[in-house]
Amino acid sequence: MPDDLVFLMGKFEALIPGRLRYARNHMWAEPIGDRWRFGLTSYAVRLLQDVYFLDWTVDPGSIVRPRQEIGRIESSKAESDLYAPMGGTLVEFNRRLLEDPSAINLDTYGSGWLFEIHGDAAETLDPQEYWNHLDAGWEQTQRLIKGQLNE
Repeated sequence: MPDDLVFLMGKFEALIPGRLRYARNHMWAEPIGDRWRFGLTSYAVRLLQDVYFLDWTVDPGSIVRPRQEIGRIESSKAESDLYAPMGGTLVEFNRRLLEDPSAINLDTYGSGWLFEIHGDAAETLDPQEYWNHLDAGWEQTQRLIKGQLNE
């Protein structure tokens, strides 16, 4: 099993487990039989902070395209649309999160998973590629965060 990586977000660490794949929209991907389970990475959760609302705009069994809007998430820092990280058939949502999304904050890489898709995860990144993706965009992310703090 590959080693875990850590991306430093200032003084905060974002864990990048070596056993997972990653999407550019800051979701992790884990193979579960013939499907892929997705959740938000610790990087995304750190930027969002306390998630308190989650809603899906498509139903299980729907065919989704890469980057298609599939839901919404709200937190103490942001409201954001959620997009499919790959194309395929959306098999299942983690229904427990609709009642209590706190698992996204508390168990990001476990019970905080969001949904499962049956499809080809060829566009996902390995842990080092994802770390490089974060590093390439970190300066711009910091400017965005600082701009929001000054509003």
